[in-house]
Amino acid sequence: MGLSASRKPRRPRLGLYIALIAVVACGLIAIFVAASTTLLAEEEEEPVERSITYGLTLPPSGIDPHINRSAELGIPLYSVYDTLIYRHPQTLEFVSGLAESWDISEDGRTYTFHLKENVTFHDGTPFNADSVGVTLDRIVDESDAPTRSQKSLFMLGPYYEGYVIVDEFTIQIQLSQPYAPLLDALSQPYFGIASPTALANHSRDTYQLHQVGTGPYKLANYIPGDRIVLEKNEDYDWGPVFYADLAEEQEIEQITFRFFQDPEARRIALEAGDVDIIGELPPNDAELLLANREFRIYEQPIPGQPLQFYFNTQVFPTDDPVVRQAIILATNRQAIVETIFRSEFSPVAHGPISANMIYYDPSLQDLYAYDPQRATELFRTAGFVDTDQDGVLDREGIPLELTLVIGPWGFNPDVVALLESQWRDIGIEVEVIQVVGIQELEAEAEKGEYNLLSFNDFGTDPSLLNQYYLSSGASNYTGFSDEDLDAWLLQALDPQDEVERAELYRLIQNRIMEEALILPIRDYVNLVGWTEELDGLIFAPQGWWPLLNNLQFED
Repeated sequence: MGLSASRKPRRPRLGLYIALIAVVACGLIAIFVAASTTLLAEEEEEPVERSITYGLTLPPSGIDPHINRSAELGIPLYSVYDTLIYRHPQTLEFVSGLAESWDISEDGRTYTFHLKENVTFHDGTPFNADSVGVTLDRIVDESDAPTRSQKSLFMLGPYYEGYVIVDEFTIQIQLSQPYAPLLDALSQPYFGIASPTALANHSRDTYQLHQVGTGPYKLANYIPGDRIVLEKNEDYDWGPVFYADLAEEQEIEQITFRFFQDPEARRIALEAGDVDIIGELPPNDAELLLANREFRIYEQPIPGQPLQFYFNTQVFPTDDPVVRQAIILATNRQAIVETIFRSEFSPVAHGPISANMIYYDPSLQDLYAYDPQRATELFRTAGFVDTDQDGVLDREGIPLELTLVIGPWGFNPDVVALLESQWRDIGIEVEVIQVVGIQELEAEAEKGEYNLLSFNDFGTDPSLLNQYYLSSGASNYTGFSDEDLDAWLLQALDPQDEVERAELYRLIQNRIMEEALILPIRDYVNLVGWTEELDGLIFAPQGWWPLLNNLQFED
């Protein structure tokens, strides 16, 4: 569906007979129910006058913000839920959300939130301090820990001790010690406040299909792998200061999200009118669309980690830091960016956080310039030479082989194809294991048999590094353990002054790169194509999540 406002478009025993009849009957009932459900869904999703289709990429394995970790789930859900506070998309300052105001105690251990009154969930449940408490309890409930991603729980931090409900519209979050990233965490959709009624009426497995928040859009339908449908919340009048106040004819009443896993299909879908807006366009396609006056390209830098590969420091040959350093030097990252991402659309990455993050250390840009000659020297220092003249470096007869684990996202397959070519020239053999999703990637990580694993996270505060670089980190894909690094990561959580935090993160970034724990490739820029019939596209500071309430039809 495009812009509907402008585009129309032997003899068995009796018992066995009874059993067979029962099976057939059950099957017919199931078919009838399925058909009825489909018909109802289609009837409920009858195109409305002011509706659009938004193209997403990979269908996530789950879109429950309190349980799942996908950044893409926030694209629709940022507008289904409100959070206690927000970051202003232009100033990055924290501004009022469901909390009218907040106070932080002198010791930094108690955050008091004074909540807005007369706010109602989509199901009619009144919003109050109890509902905030119910959401927090759900986030810290680890009864299903083996199957949850830990995203929201990790972001809540290691010092969370619970909450106190002071009165109907006042709640305090209590910490065992100060935690600088707390406000940033609370501003993200992983902390969207959910209706306690909806949570009580659904299990953890079924709630993601029936999510209820207080945001400017309601979740009308979710069919995993197929579509997500949002409808305008006409009663919404408690939004943050940066939400637009639109005339009725400009408002978008219904948004249908559909999935386009094949990058090459995204531009085609936009040009055909199958979608009105779609992200993660291949750079070549974005350039083609720039020449088409019917469409526009929005270049949205994404703060957080770059497209990168974690080195496994626990297996041969990447257990040797000299080998890891040589691999980085043998990688022509500039050529990869120019070939796949176009340098005008995407900068080369040099460290564990993107260049648009606070506390980024620009001195890292000079650390690993492409130098195949120096890489060969380092491989020789590590004992790797081509003893049998077969084109592959080896040490004592053992060839230099690297096993890479990647997912299909972020143009990883294209990047790896170039890595294979570049590394083959210097004498490295490569085996690629491509998984289909996050769960499969985690399974490969658990095996620990890889040399490099591609994964990256997003966010506006560099404390996100703790999950990946603390010795005890839940996603310590490198297997690296260092007392100094642990100490710096934990010290940086303390809300001390900016100068102290900046120095700690400078030390952290330099230690990570000196030890060659990652191979960074490029900083993320999301290329979003959209029809000229829309206006008001703006994204939250975290980069991925559009403010759907501000998206509008052109006058």
